[in-house]
Amino acid sequence: MNFDFDVAGEVRFLQMSKLGDLRFEAYESSKIYKDQTNKWHDAIIVKKYIGLGDLILLFNSKVKVFPGKLRSRWSGPFKVMGISPYGAFELWSDEEEGTFKVNRQRVKRYYEGDDKGPIEVLYLREPFPKEETS
Repeated sequence: MNFDFDVAGEVRFLQMSKLGDLRFEAYESSKIYKDQTNKWHDAIIVKKYIGLGDLILLFNSKVKVFPGKLRSRWSGPFKVMGISPYGAFELWSDEEEGTFKVNRQRVKRYYEGDDKGPIEVLYLREPFPKEETS
């Protein structure tokens, strides 16, 4: 058997060329997918607009140490007394003397509920009638 090294070299070069094309197509496909995912994610993000005087809740990360199903990890409400240009909030509370600073990532806005009086209960189905015993 006699091998032609020139023909084998050309075949190998074509295979490497196809492999490079496949790699490039995979890269482009991945880039398009990431761009679409980023657009979708950015569209559903809701910006937090917190101003001076707003009431906010503070995330208490120490609660993780003491597990409890019904224990809330949010404490407050606190009043915003100042905002730094890099996202730190200066908070004030009636319970604590003075102010303290926290990072923007640890807070969320506090919405006070409207008291609209008693709640009306509407049953979708009538309860079963009580059986009379004689």
